Amino acid sequence: MNNSPHDLSGNYGVRIALIGVLAILALFLLAQTMSIVQNFGRPAHSATDTITVTGSGQASMAPDVARVSFTVENTASAVSDAQAATTKQANSAIGFVKEQGILDKDVKTLSYDISPQYAYPNPCGPGMMCPAYGGAPKITGYRVAETVQITIRDLSRVGALLEGLGKQGVQNVSGPAFSLDDATSGYDAARADAINKAREQAALLAKQLDVSLGKIVNFSESSGNPYPVLYGARTADFSAAPMAPNVPVGENTYNASVSITYEIR
Repeated sequence: MNNSPHDLSGNYGVRIALIGVLAILALFLLAQTMSIVQNFGRPAHSATDTITVTGSGQASMAPDVARVSFTVENTASAVSDAQAATTKQANSAIGFVKEQGILDKDVKTLSYDISPQYAYPNPCGPGMMCPAYGGAPKITGYRVAETVQITIRDLSRVGALLEGLGKQGVQNVSGPAFSLDDATSGYDAARADAINKAREQAALLAKQLDVSLGKIVNFSESSGNPYPVLYGARTADFSAAPMAPNVPVGENTYNASVSITYEIR
């Protein structure tokens, strides 16, 4: 029986489709086989045999910047007068610190405050018995205060700057707070120390338990604040100081703790 050209063409198409299906099936089986080989000896479920170790690390590093803040404030019956006096004094102090080599980027205003000043007049004369005063307070003037922070990068200049700020007549000086300009470097060093200690503990436990450490399945960390050397004065009369204060720089200690969970076999 002779097949027509149409029948031959149809059979050829079926064979091509069948070959394609077989090729796809073969690739699927090959992928499954490779996956089985790669995971041979591993549990089919997530690891349940684990150990968790912790490590605490420290890093002590010399600071490279010091931050000092100061406040100037004045009171007057009119806001504009109090502002003018405070602006003049603040500009003088800022001009001084810039003359000492402080860059514009290292001088910033932390706060600028305008607040009314009140008086509570007593309507009773001396020696008279008076009921509790319940009248409205009276505004007697306005206080204008500006707080400025400077970042000192040449730490040998800290004492001279503190002395000079006192001579500028500022009311409050706070600091210096010694720190690293890039605080993350201190935390990174402390974390590395903590990880090394955790690894040592894990290796010791694995030896004692007669097991082998596998991959890390969990990790967490926490970091503590550094402990800077502080020098501070509030409402101090620096103008009377005979010389610049001696300000030791010391070191800052950074702390970090880590927790690592290992799969064990």
